[in-house]
Amino acid sequence: MNSIKKKIKHLRATLIMIALLISGICFTSTANSNSAIGEESAKITIKVFSSLTCPHCANFHNKIFEELKKEYIDTKKVKFEHHSFPLDLAALNAEKILSCFTDKETSFKFLNQVYKKQTEWAVGSDIKKINKSIKLIGKEFGLSNIKMDSCIADTKIEDKILNSRVLAQKDYKISSTPTIFINDKKYKGDHNYKSFKKELNKILQ
Repeated sequence: MNSIKKKIKHLRATLIMIALLISGICFTSTANSNSAIGEESAKITIKVFSSLTCPHCANFHNKIFEELKKEYIDTKKVKFEHHSFPLDLAALNAEKILSCFTDKETSFKFLNQVYKKQTEWAVGSDIKKINKSIKLIGKEFGLSNIKMDSCIADTKIEDKILNSRVLAQKDYKISSTPTIFINDKKYKGDHNYKSFKKELNKILQ
């Protein structure tokens, strides 16, 4: 229990420190290269700021991503970016494991499963049990426990994720998750594929 409290305290301290640092420095918020999929020169770029433990984020991703990939990403019309915005320690650790992957397609397969199985792993307050459940998903896609433990313990990865979160809040005024931008315009429509597709087709006409 004490180790959990220390970790949460460290998370908060890091966020505050980064917030102070960026007050006088100009940054651009970008997705990790393995958290973006699709043609770089696509007419549409979708940015989704989300926390992997957020039920609304899972709902949005599960309802739109697979069809979106078939119809727009694979046909080079859309570039899709997952932007990490962890709201708790479990989401932060899941993001760290996501960063373990070196292949984009595999990282998104892991992301899909994390959202689909969210109600199985993102439960309770025992971070050790939560980490164990997340790692079971990582193992499905070829990551070893040693590799995942190394990523979870890596402070550089943690700082990068938290830095990205602070920058997103600063640059895009994120107040809730998921927050979706289509070509840097905030999407305010319904979180279903039909409504989302309608918005995309307006741009592609």
